[in-house]
Amino acid sequence: MPETLLYLICTLAYLGLATWYWPGKPGCCRTDWVPRLLPVLPLVLHLYLLNQGIFGGEGIHLGFSTSISAVAALTVLTYAAASWRYHLGGLQSFVMIFAGLAVAAEAVTPVPHAAEHSGLPLFKVHLAMAFAAYSLFTIAALHAVLIALAEKHLHKAVPPTIVAGLPPLLTLEKLLFRMIQAGFLLLTLTLLTGVFFSEEIFGKALPFNHKTVFGVAAWLIFAALLAGRRIYGWRGRTAISWTLAGFMSLMLAYVGVKFVLEVLLGR
Repeated sequence: MPETLLYLICTLAYLGLATWYWPGKPGCCRTDWVPRLLPVLPLVLHLYLLNQGIFGGEGIHLGFSTSISAVAALTVLTYAAASWRYHLGGLQSFVMIFAGLAVAAEAVTPVPHAAEHSGLPLFKVHLAMAFAAYSLFTIAALHAVLIALAEKHLHKAVPPTIVAGLPPLLTLEKLLFRMIQAGFLLLTLTLLTGVFFSEEIFGKALPFNHKTVFGVAAWLIFAALLAGRRIYGWRGRTAISWTLAGFMSLMLAYVGVKFVLEVLLGR
């Protein structure tokens, strides 16, 4: 079967599930095993396409679209696992939309050149941790936006359907900080492996470039957020602002630069 058709099937499957999970729709309120299992079906195809796109030739081929697609796949995987413990309601819909658009973008983007030094084991470990951290912080950013939306309509007599179908605020907030804690641990390990990798290849532990600046800035922001949560009990708008600031800094460290170079500048 041509890969173009596989990309189309995967995209439509994700977007179809997004419609089914949408707040107020049938999948939003079901608590049986069906809504927990369904995301796995397009995810398996998604992982196959990612494997072909990233590891299909010599070395590791990573560009803007494949990076976003990898983050989306890990995000779907995380939500699929979390759904067995928490009732996520309409949250799944937003994740499916993100994944569907990511697969579609990957389908229409040319295959990037192989990354330098991609055969080194330490590089692969560094890459795996980085993408896991990206996916967790992507989830955290999504939760922060939805918490802000829910708080805005909290005291309305009849909140919009999109808000009424979300889990309770306390559940959203608990998931938010659990994702941030796990993501912070992975980000710490990503920076540490990056130091060793850079020392081995370039002879500099911390080269002064955009990745180092924005990566360390994101680490400091999330460290401050977790400290503020523990010491001062930060929540609500304060937690939302710090979460989104850390997420934007992290995106600028790698994905944002890839977008500028590949999409805007065509390099």
